[in-house]
Amino acid sequence: MYLTFFQLKDQPFRLTPDPRFLHLAEPHQAALTTLLEGIFYRKGLVMITGPIGTGKTTLVHTALHFISDKKMGIKSALLFNPVLTRDEFLEMMLEEFEVSCPSASKPRRLMALHQMLLEAQRRGGTAVLFIDEAHLLSTELLEEIRLLGNADTHQEKLLQIILCGQPELLAMMNRRELSALQQRIAARAHLRPLSLAETRAYVAERLHAAGLQGPSPFPPSTLEVVFRCSEGVPRLINLVCDGCLALGFRTQRRMIQQDIAEEVAVSLGLAQRAPAVVEKPVPATLPGTSATAAAAAAGASSGGDQKSVVDILIEAMKQNRATTRGVD
Repeated sequence: MYLTFFQLKDQPFRLTPDPRFLHLAEPHQAALTTLLEGIFYRKGLVMITGPIGTGKTTLVHTALHFISDKKMGIKSALLFNPVLTRDEFLEMMLEEFEVSCPSASKPRRLMALHQMLLEAQRRGGTAVLFIDEAHLLSTELLEEIRLLGNADTHQEKLLQIILCGQPELLAMMNRRELSALQQRIAARAHLRPLSLAETRAYVAERLHAAGLQGPSPFPPSTLEVVFRCSEGVPRLINLVCDGCLALGFRTQRRMIQQDIAEEVAVSLGLAQRAPAVVEKPVPATLPGTSATAAAAAAGASSGGDQKSVVDILIEAMKQNRATTRGVD
C-alpha cells in the first residue's frame, strides 16, 4: 500500500461515495443546496441529473449524512436499484423506511406508509425517498412515484422524493405520458465535469481529507495531464490519481511526474500510448557511393441577504474543513 509512503492516513481516491471527500465545486454546491432546500422546505419532488461519474451518488450520501440527526425527525429511504416491479418497489420502500406491514395487500401497504408519513409530520419532521439511478425507472414506476407524491396536507408535502440519475432522465421526462409528473418537479439541478481549476482543488482537498500534511505529490503540470485524460469527471480523476500513487510507490517516486500520469491513463484506456519512434539504420555505403549521399538518404527516410438553513449548513461545512486545515 502507498499510504505510509505518501504519509496518508486513508485512501484519498477511493470510488466509494464517502461524504468526507465531497468537494463543493460550484455545480455540486448548487446541487446540494437545491436538494436540501427541497427537503427542508417540503417541496415534494426534486430532480438531480449529471453525466456518469460526476458525483451524484456522493451527493445523495452527503444529504443523508446531513439529515441523519434524529433531532430533525426526518425519516429516509434509499433505493439504489430501481429496476423493480410496482409491488417490489413498494415492498422495498417500506423496508427502507422500516414500516411494518404483515399484509401483502397493496392497499394495506399504502395505508401503513401513509400512517408513517402522517406520524413524521406530526412530530415536526418529514420523510425523504432517495432514488438513485432514476434514469432506469420504468414508465409504470414513474407513474407510481407521481401518485405517491400526491400524499400531502393543506400545508406541505408529506413525502419528499429525490430523483437522481443520468441525463437520460431529462429526456424521459419530456415524454408526453409523463407530463403530469414533470409538472410536479419543484426543483432541478445538473452536475457537470470539473474545470481545470476545480480539478486542482478537488485533488488537493481529497489529499488533505486523507491526512496529507506536506506538499502535494501532484505538481501542476501533472494535474493538467490528469484533467486532460479524465476530462474533469471526478470518478476518472479518482482512478487516474489512485493509479498514479500506486505506480509512484512501486517506482519509489514521491513526486508524480507527467510520465507517470500518462502511463496510468494509457493503462486505464483514457489515453493512447504515443507510437515509438524507430530509427532506421543508415545503409552501408556501397561501392561508388559517397558517405555524404548515404547520410542524406538516411535522413530523408526519418441570491438574497438573509441566509437560509442550507446556506448555514454549507458554510459550517466549509468552516469545519478550514479549521481542520488550521489544526493540521
